[in-house]
Amino acid sequence: MKQGKSRFRMWKILSFAFAMFVQVYWFRIRKKSDTEWERLWDKLGQQFRQLLFELEGLLIKVGQFLSIRKDLIPSGFIDQIQDLVDQVPPSPWEEIKSVMEREWGGSIENVLLSVESKAVASASIGEVYRGKLKDGTEVAIKVQRPSIPSIMRTDFRSLAIIIWFAQHFAPIPKGFLNFNMLFKELKYVIERELDFQKELETIQHFQQRFESYSKLNIPKVYPDISTQKVLVMEWIDGVRITDVDFLDKSLVDREELSQRLMRIFLPQWLEAGVFHADPHAGNVLVKSDGTIVLLDFGMVGEISKKDAINFQNLMQAILLKNYAQAAEILGDLGFLLPEANLKTIQNLLKEVLTMDLNQLKEMDLLAVKKEMNDMVKLLPIQVPTRFIFLGRSFVTIEGMLLTISPNKEILEIVKPVFMDWLNQSNSSKWKFFLKWINALPIFQVFHSIQDLLETPQRLLVQKETLQQREFYFSIYENQKKQMFIISVLGFVGISLGIYFQYPILSKVSVGLMVISFIGYFFCSWRQRKWLKLMDRKSKH
Repeated sequence: MKQGKSRFRMWKILSFAFAMFVQVYWFRIRKKSDTEWERLWDKLGQQFRQLLFELEGLLIKVGQFLSIRKDLIPSGFIDQIQDLVDQVPPSPWEEIKSVMEREWGGSIENVLLSVESKAVASASIGEVYRGKLKDGTEVAIKVQRPSIPSIMRTDFRSLAIIIWFAQHFAPIPKGFLNFNMLFKELKYVIERELDFQKELETIQHFQQRFESYSKLNIPKVYPDISTQKVLVMEWIDGVRITDVDFLDKSLVDREELSQRLMRIFLPQWLEAGVFHADPHAGNVLVKSDGTIVLLDFGMVGEISKKDAINFQNLMQAILLKNYAQAAEILGDLGFLLPEANLKTIQNLLKEVLTMDLNQLKEMDLLAVKKEMNDMVKLLPIQVPTRFIFLGRSFVTIEGMLLTISPNKEILEIVKPVFMDWLNQSNSSKWKFFLKWINALPIFQVFHSIQDLLETPQRLLVQKETLQQREFYFSIYENQKKQMFIISVLGFVGISLGIYFQYPILSKVSVGLMVISFIGYFFCSWRQRKWLKLMDRKSKH
């Protein structure tokens, strides 16, 4: 029975992915208008959203992940899934009770004084129940959904097939996304989230890391009664930090709260180590006295020492308004494509980061946001796969800050927090001072003269590189389209041969399909080989 459900689930996922691929390629071949493309992506987004809620499981996580890839995925598709919440119907209580008793090796009454049978929270991987220990201590009991291991195995197999298919057949997106790396990153993070023992260790790590922070609560954990599938934590009451009515009613200083929230997360983004990758409003609560409560450490990311140093230097460059250095660091981190013009990126950073908040209020924010998204897609920038979850963390916290302190610019909140962090860290103040001196206008004149002298040659090289890339890329894409058309004709021929009982037509059509598949693979291989060569040349 379970095997039949798994096969049906896999068939639903793969059939949707294949149908989506065929529709997109058909639109490319017929060269549809921008308006028709927008309607197609909007329709596909609606269908994908419906599939997510129907099948739940890993797909909800995939949908949340895709919703932050605005640099690669059309806005019509993103608009349909950007507000996804990991909230699914709870499992029957008897099944949850069985999981707890199996993990504890006996009746739940041996461990708990009482437990409520109604879930207080229910996500795709775990459900949370409120209970009491034998001594009367209130606890939150996180239990892994009974069916989740088999669902995850099916979904990962389906996703692996889709990734392979996309790697070899899908039109290569801007940024030439590494699908295999993307799959490995997603698999690593979700498999880690399935192991509640790892979450327990992460909670203990964060408790130690932030033990000196005032007005911050991270739940106490109970290792003796926690397992890989059951996590027992201290129960902490709180309200979503974005509940502004509660903040005003409790007389919580919103600006001070915003800065304390940033003091918790800025070190996570700038220092090597793990960071909270899923800080949505349901996981970040606040008490009436302004104390922040941080929950759910199942989804975490990790920053290397090298990337941490680059992020620290990037923050310094932005605060010192040294946009030339900021553009260079973005390149070192991998956010810029090889053909990116650093001067263009520098000017863009300057324009965006010096935008006046009062002028922004007078604009049509939806129109501005759409214009900015469209502009970003045209720029030679990308989000490296290893920073996907870091970007998710940053964007989520940014949204919270805009809700809590809508009249404050993000940089106004970040700057004092960063300066305090700088004073407390091992960073050299003299190094920071020299960078500040170097960023002063009088010194920038010399940099501008040097840039001016180098610009003509740089622009000429860049123009030639872009023209060459576009020319060869279009050749390979046209060859792949021709192979695709032949395979479609072969499929039609096979269908007609079977329907009209013409074996010869079927055999010829099968031959056409085989030839077209071989040709497609060969063109794709040559294209990837050429892209790697161009990438190496652009770095030298």
